[in-house]
Amino acid sequence: MLSRKNKLLLLKLLSLFSVVRGYNILIIVVAQYLTSIFILAPHIKLRHVILDPNLLMIVLASSAVIAAGYIINNFYDREKDLINRPQKTMLDRLVSQRTKLTGYFILNFLSVVFASYVSFRAVLFFSLYIFGIWFYSHKLKKYPIIGNMIASILAITPFFAVFIYYKNFDQVIFVHATFLFLMLTMREMIKDLGNLKGDMAQDYKTIPVVYGELTSKKIISALILTSGIPIYLLLTRYEIGFMYLYFYGCVALLFLFLIGLWRSEGRIHYVWLHNILKLIIVSGTFSIVLIDVNMILDRILW
Repeated sequence: MLSRKNKLLLLKLLSLFSVVRGYNILIIVVAQYLTSIFILAPHIKLRHVILDPNLLMIVLASSAVIAAGYIINNFYDREKDLINRPQKTMLDRLVSQRTKLTGYFILNFLSVVFASYVSFRAVLFFSLYIFGIWFYSHKLKKYPIIGNMIASILAITPFFAVFIYYKNFDQVIFVHATFLFLMLTMREMIKDLGNLKGDMAQDYKTIPVVYGELTSKKIISALILTSGIPIYLLLTRYEIGFMYLYFYGCVALLFLFLIGLWRSEGRIHYVWLHNILKLIIVSGTFSIVLIDVNMILDRILW
């Protein structure tokens, strides 16, 4: 049996894990490595990619900045989240605001230390990334359209860090990035629809608040149709191996998503729609290995 003190400590650790979205960070770490192995550096031996200390430092720096970003976002959104997600917010409040801010500065400092191992340019990159996340959380997220776009750009920035490191400028990478950007933008807009009550109470100028739910649904529908362009290009113009199965699955899920979007009427519906987009994004991470199944076998031979 755990003592009361140990139970409280366990709850605080769980609270901290919830604040920094540890599960999201783990997925991003896996995605960065899989992207490096199968898309950005397919010509480099597997062990050289996995054991590359520079790549490890970039991944650690990215993880630290993202964790710090979740903390500062939680700090600014605490009142809004109390309305939209009261149960999660009560868990998050087990860790004091002072502790969260201390963790925020420590994580950002560590990210710069990790980046300094790679190069001075990496330090500049992650310093700008830190500032961008803070400025978004403090100002930009309260504005319609630009807030959604900046959030999506910040979400894919860790992949640009790896992209710049390997200096791989193949066109297919930008097509993949465009598809991911569209999925992330839709996810942000669905979150705004689900958070409408809290956003209105805290005077956040999101698209549903300023232009209404109908306009939001029309914009999201347009983004779904737009996502068909990178899907078509990836299926017809580029070698993506068995990953074509993933994109066919995306078409089916996006069709169901579109139907659900226009039938949705409340927060519970938007949560389900958000989960569909999350499934598309997360499954896309692990589907990268389908680009070249033979490469897996060949490159496992160190």
